[in-house]
Amino acid sequence: AAETHVDRSIARPESFLHSNVQGVFNLLEALRHHNSSARFVQISTDEVYGDILRGSFTEESTLKPSSPYSASKAAGDVFVQAYARTYGLEAMVTRCTNNYGPFQFPEKLIPKTILRAKSGLRIPIYGTGENVRDWIYVIDHCRAVEAVLLRGEKGEIYNISAAEEMSNLDVVKIILQALGKSEDLIDFVDDRPGHDARYSLDSTKIRSELHWHPQENFAEGIAETVAWYLENEPWWQPLMDERVLHPAPWTLRW
Repeated sequence: AAETHVDRSIARPESFLHSNVQGVFNLLEALRHHNSSARFVQISTDEVYGDILRGSFTEESTLKPSSPYSASKAAGDVFVQAYARTYGLEAMVTRCTNNYGPFQFPEKLIPKTILRAKSGLRIPIYGTGENVRDWIYVIDHCRAVEAVLLRGEKGEIYNISAAEEMSNLDVVKIILQALGKSEDLIDFVDDRPGHDARYSLDSTKIRSELHWHPQENFAEGIAETVAWYLENEPWWQPLMDERVLHPAPWTLRW
């Protein structure tokens, strides 16, 4: 998925243009000139649709990205569809909800909460913490991508969702409970610019056409994730720095 951190895209949008748009273009050009029969899956995001207060986005919903990150992903998606139609490439797009699980970079909400709480540091919550995200365990996402790669139709878009909606505040509280830490660690900070209120995807298409279904529920997945970070400090410790732990990363110079 190349550059993925929304906060960093606010501070340094040009790197997202380079990776998420130019990078996709480069891959498509390589396919067009050297292996036009290969199958290509653009792994995108629910954020290209913007936010939605009620209901869920379908693959036919209008793109309305709110951040430089989601705008760059939307642009990449459009290039993929254009190349599928113009050059006949076997290219498809997946749009997934928020991932969690082992090996996620510590700048993301769930690992950042685990690692800050483990060290007794305050947990920054943007705004009121009522922003809702739809969570999916990383292995379920991988299985969905595999299904699209093997059985997806050229030029099609597939939404991927486990339908596990939860506010950011509730996610943090669940992690603190799992770690035996007090909710007093929660620190409400200024909200991020352009912060979407709620994401929700309708994944009927991939479930009915490609017979994919999520296998992990959030309660089990988050317990496994917390345990993994506690047991794998040699992996994440070299990745930790002031920027990763900062409560407002979009204010930093990257």
